[in-house]
Amino acid sequence: MDMPSKEFALAGTLEELKIKGQLVVHGGHRPILVIYDRGRVFALDNRCPHMGFPLERGSVEDGILTCHWHHARFDLESGCTFDLWADDVPICPVEVRNGDVWVKTTFTHADPAAHWHQRLANGLAHDLGLVIAKAVHGQLAAGVPQAEIVRQVALFGAQNRDGWGVGLTILTALANLLPVLPAEEAYLALFHGARRVAADCDGAAPRRERAPLGSRPDPAALKRWLRRWTKVRHREAAERTLLTAIAAGFSPAELADALFAAETERAFADTGHSLDFINKAFECLDLVGWQHAAVLLPTVVGQMAAARGAEESTAWRQPVDLVALCAESTSELADLFAAGRGSRDWSGHAALAQELLGDDPARIVDALKEAIRAGAAPADLGQSLAYAAALRVARFGNANEHADWETAHHVFTYANAVHQMLTRIGTANIDTHVTAVRGVLHGAMALYLARYLNVPPARIPGDGGERLDDLPADPETIGAALLDAFDRQRQVDLAARLVARHLTLGHSPQALIATLAHAVLREDAGFHAYQMLEAGVRQFGAWGDTDEGRHILIAVARYLAAHSPTERASLQTADIARRLMRGGELHQEAGSS
Repeated sequence: MDMPSKEFALAGTLEELKIKGQLVVHGGHRPILVIYDRGRVFALDNRCPHMGFPLERGSVEDGILTCHWHHARFDLESGCTFDLWADDVPICPVEVRNGDVWVKTTFTHADPAAHWHQRLANGLAHDLGLVIAKAVHGQLAAGVPQAEIVRQVALFGAQNRDGWGVGLTILTALANLLPVLPAEEAYLALFHGARRVAADCDGAAPRRERAPLGSRPDPAALKRWLRRWTKVRHREAAERTLLTAIAAGFSPAELADALFAAETERAFADTGHSLDFINKAFECLDLVGWQHAAVLLPTVVGQMAAARGAEESTAWRQPVDLVALCAESTSELADLFAAGRGSRDWSGHAALAQELLGDDPARIVDALKEAIRAGAAPADLGQSLAYAAALRVARFGNANEHADWETAHHVFTYANAVHQMLTRIGTANIDTHVTAVRGVLHGAMALYLARYLNVPPARIPGDGGERLDDLPADPETIGAALLDAFDRQRQVDLAARLVARHLTLGHSPQALIATLAHAVLREDAGFHAYQMLEAGVRQFGAWGDTDEGRHILIAVARYLAAHSPTERASLQTADIARRLMRGGELHQEAGSS
């Protein structure tokens, strides 16, 4: 082998290596272990790929190198591990020239992007957190677009679990936030999303493929059939109908209309999770490409067909039959939208939201009807509903039980999904998709039933010109104080005040959002924390840097503060992977610096 000498370093003589059994060479950015075993010379990264322990302190027997920290074992020739949790150890070329041992001091792959793509596939398949973290870091370092990584993980999740799950929702939520995250946070976001998808799929039954119908019925029939099969819980029929709609070339808006209409056959199904999952599947396709619709979109049908509707709940039937109220109002929607079609520039979003927070369900429904007559489009109703739901969280009383946070959270994330889906559907064919607007009515009734969470209401800081001058003024100090608040339990009110202080002083909302994202990404966050963060950022985007936008981010901060801190084990794994990938030394002698 005739390699340029500048790529190789002299490890020592072959005789010296035979006597000592091993030598350590300091390479370009990491130490290299050279081993003589059974007449052959091998060279490997001296750091165990699991935690960075020096492999020179391990032992070699029968061609197997064993690390003495966690006893991971590696094939000397290939570096491949016998213990998948440890990951493979990188190897490098070695040559013997005139009795001297020369080692190539850099570890490279012919195609780094392809190498780390395969490593991510392996990590996902075996639910190996450290391998996933390294592979995400490796792909990013190789210049792989973030959307490509999201696509790989999303398709794995869709094919290796029989139905959409929390992992794919977290992946999509965090992928939606990538444009506002710095590089280090983007790495953490992709790692968390991939890790949660892998955990969802671990030990789960893979998805069974179904095919579209051989015919191509008209769109109206397919929409009717999808509602019918969902209502009678016939999953296979619903999936084949949906696949037929995709094969027939339904647009994303038409597919959204069909699925939303079917999903709302039940009121507030699975406490809102069913619709939220459907919305996230659509958003995932926006990220990874609609050519994958037939793979990703049918994954939501199983839950949609099996979901329990609120109409089965006593609270929705007594003392007021909220289900009947919604059904009666739904029958009026087409005429209401026709009456309001001539009006334009409706801007009563905030006022309608206040009406939706009332304590009379009939009056709440009347307020929605009045808004439609005045020209409000379906998406306008969704925006008002989402803001009202955010106010439930922002005003959540601390006297409530901790578990009650989830009641407020469910309504908010459901309302955000309603808003996003109605925005996607649009108004081009409003006469044919008014059924989907049932989702607003269901959300309004869920919001009404959660009114006790604001009795008494928590005060929203920054309202009424409150200056909050006892808090720091510069954005960096505010951000540090906010993270410190998240480091301690029960700092709900302080977190809210710091967010209000940041925004009322006119500091960058994007910087604040980045701080909130960092607060979540460093935690072993629960599923709902990811949902809350992303839905809040989405709704802030709809309102902008206004009082309403401030209220929404205060709601996010209060919820996150109520659920922080955690053990942060995943952050430790991500940090270990990052340091190993950058050539850092994780293990040091006691007393060394």
